[in-house]
Amino acid sequence: MFKDYNMNQVVLPLDLEIKLDKNDIAYTVNDLVEQMPEEAFSGFSRSTGCPAYHPKMMMKIILCAYTQSVFSGRKIEALLKDSVRMMWLAQGYEPSYRTINRFRVHPQVKDLLRDCFVQFRCQLVENNMIEEEAIFIDGTKIEANANKFTFVSRKSTENYSAQLVEKSNQMYNELLEQEIIPGIERESSDELSTEELTNIVNQLDDKVNEFDQKIEDNDKGSERKQLRSERKVPKHYLKQFKDFVKRKQKYQADMAIFGERNSYSKTDHDSTFMRMKDDHMKNGQLKAAYNVQAATEGQYVLAYDVFPNPTDTRTFLPFLDYIEDNFFELPNYIVADAGYGSEQNYEDVLENRERTPLITYNQYRREKKIKFKNDPFNFYNWDYDEANDLFICPNNKQVTFRYESQRTDRYGFTRTFKVYECEDCTGCPLRSECTKAKEGNNRKVYYNQKWEQQKSYIRSKLSEEKTGEIYGMRKIDVEPVFGFLKANLRFTRMSVRGKEKVKNELGFAFMAVNLRKYTAMNTQRSLNHHIDSSKNGIHHLIFMMDAIFKLFLTSYVPASFLLNHFL
Repeated sequence: MFKDYNMNQVVLPLDLEIKLDKNDIAYTVNDLVEQMPEEAFSGFSRSTGCPAYHPKMMMKIILCAYTQSVFSGRKIEALLKDSVRMMWLAQGYEPSYRTINRFRVHPQVKDLLRDCFVQFRCQLVENNMIEEEAIFIDGTKIEANANKFTFVSRKSTENYSAQLVEKSNQMYNELLEQEIIPGIERESSDELSTEELTNIVNQLDDKVNEFDQKIEDNDKGSERKQLRSERKVPKHYLKQFKDFVKRKQKYQADMAIFGERNSYSKTDHDSTFMRMKDDHMKNGQLKAAYNVQAATEGQYVLAYDVFPNPTDTRTFLPFLDYIEDNFFELPNYIVADAGYGSEQNYEDVLENRERTPLITYNQYRREKKIKFKNDPFNFYNWDYDEANDLFICPNNKQVTFRYESQRTDRYGFTRTFKVYECEDCTGCPLRSECTKAKEGNNRKVYYNQKWEQQKSYIRSKLSEEKTGEIYGMRKIDVEPVFGFLKANLRFTRMSVRGKEKVKNELGFAFMAVNLRKYTAMNTQRSLNHHIDSSKNGIHHLIFMMDAIFKLFLTSYVPASFLLNHFL
């Protein structure tokens, strides 16, 4: 015996909401977008042309599609015809893939997503799902939607540009020596500018045209041959300088695109070539990618941003500024791994923002090892005479303070070092193990007092019970989020190009991660409640009655249809 199955039986199109489970993720998506203020959508309204799809509906279907690991505009369009939850959220509308793609890269969607994250965070706070005590910051690299063979290197561009300058100067001097063109007024004797190169091209072009006119006016074959021979030299230089102008303009455009970066992709100028963790061959392959930064709490993404530089150290302060300006006020504790530990970052968090950084530094783990503590040639283990401001080396020589030195990095941050020098390393039996200085030079020690004080502060904070526990939560709070994004959601490559469009897409992806987790947590709570309340049996009875009612609704056929069909 089989259950009744008849393709010729007509079923009324009932409300699609009936087919959704109680804790379906579509309800979570709908509730989140509906709770957003109406003012957030006012920027999409227009008074002319065909009425547009409501931005609420567009937000809902894109968020829901991303929760189902569907990122293609065409596939989202197909889901609107196949998926019950998508049809319910769209309420019968079927926007095309072009409309979907245009919406998710719209400039105003950036503000809409920001409001969405702010609203979601307020929802978490109201439900006591986060404590607002700390935020956990980390970054990951996500591949850009760019061809991997479109690499443009800053170093190569600078080398080619220098060769161009040298070659153009040389050829210009040759033109002056051969008196082919008169000299031009130059801004600098070191390099010919684009305007100056263009001026040379115009003069050479006039010279070639002059020869052409002479050849055309002359009837003698021997003289015409002589003129053509003389024309070869300016014509050759003309070709070369035209090429110089094109290359000069290209190199200038490349340098403008680079900014502070060392590379970019020709198909996505905002992406940078970075080393990815999926380099299985371990041969240092580079891929066009973006450095994605996220701030989390309770494994929920509360803020995010995109950066073109591959290291996390330089993204920390701009990311904190972006969080304060657009998302929420920073909590008391800011937690991150050793990739963010630097003198500048510690100074900013402690002095400017008046927060507590629970951020390790590169040598934190190494300094706790016995090998580091027992190394006799490590000046951290030497005896220090505070009164005379000197160290005592393993050979009982005095390493005294000499002078202060300042180092300014390429970003303008200045570090101050106290330089100590051994009184005499000549003939020391431990010299080869103690220093790599040349013969005749003494061992020098560079001591950054401010940096050492910051390191001591971090060590003391991480050794305390409360702050140590907060830092211990980092690995189980922020790092799983990237696992959810890449492994569960399967979001491993961008679908759009350009930083602003990428930022919009990441907003949808991170919110999809949040919604999936939030729905799973609510389902788990409902399940626990069901187990607790099922002891009296009444919940089971209600559940069975609800199932029978839904089955009746889906199989209902009006009597008028039956009469017309059989008669």
